[in-house]
Amino acid sequence: MTMETPAEMKVLLVIPCLNEAAHIEPLVRQLSAGRGNHDMLIVVADGGSTDGTRAIVQRLAEEIDGLVLLDNPRRIQSAAVNLAALRYGEGRDYLIRVDAHGDYPPDYCQVLLQEAVDTGADSVVVGMKTVGFGAFQKATAVAQNSKLGNGGAKHRAGADGHWIDHGHHALMRLAAFRAIGGYDEGFTHNEDAELDVRLRRAGFRIWMTGRTFMTYYPRSRPLALFRQYMGYGRGRARNLLKHGMRPKLRQALPLAVVPVAIGALLAVVHWAAAVPLLVWAGLCLAYGFWLALAERNPHGPLAAVSAMIMHFAWSAGFWQEVIGSRFRRAAA
Repeated sequence: MTMETPAEMKVLLVIPCLNEAAHIEPLVRQLSAGRGNHDMLIVVADGGSTDGTRAIVQRLAEEIDGLVLLDNPRRIQSAAVNLAALRYGEGRDYLIRVDAHGDYPPDYCQVLLQEAVDTGADSVVVGMKTVGFGAFQKATAVAQNSKLGNGGAKHRAGADGHWIDHGHHALMRLAAFRAIGGYDEGFTHNEDAELDVRLRRAGFRIWMTGRTFMTYYPRSRPLALFRQYMGYGRGRARNLLKHGMRPKLRQALPLAVVPVAIGALLAVVHWAAAVPLLVWAGLCLAYGFWLALAERNPHGPLAAVSAMIMHFAWSAGFWQEVIGSRFRRAAA
């Protein structure tokens, strides 16, 4: 059988978004300019923006061929991609998912398609480089780009091309996406990792490309970061519970943070109860100062604070989901 060439492919590119007026126009223009010869339909699936995002996309649709605004009444990203695939995926070969709150190289889509052809992968995932601007956002970016914040996750650190179990979603064969039923819309976070479990179990293969990446901008305020990572923790717990899996070591370590913090309350009885919590905080701060000295990064100490917020929130979200699921089963 003759292998397809990228020029022969029909692509559905989906941008789930909610209140992204500051980012959506330059992103759409860049992606449109980067289509090359591909038959690529760009769908902005909006979850009910109130900041002018919808008006911007509607204006651009009058100027840019192959751009569609789609209402996403469920608001969440998993529902956005599923709905776009249902409405516009017929007859198209590949699905590319793009985050509205990020930047991409000009040839991003073309590289993904070429990697899919060259490897025969059913899914191509990418590494993420996190970048910040304000002091807290820069510190959070430092944390998320380091092992302190990402635990050595390949989709955060990036790597040479290789087969992988999970990575940041970029491209997928629509036939594979449909074969496993798309995203589970019960997941508001971690829907990509959950889908990858089903993808692998169905015999499909995931390729981590080293030829392109995305740039991600983290939350710029501590409370927003906390809420985000609580969602990640809940999503990871739901994923593990659904598929009967155990957390990996890099996930298990931050899971201990909330139990350790609760245990520290017993310090009113004996000071030793606070030691594990103090050790965790001390190690985080030491790593932050090491970043400041070894890498000459002035945001290292504040990065330690961001990492502690991420660890605690992830652990809290995970245990909230685990305990909540037991209560739900008991009530049923």
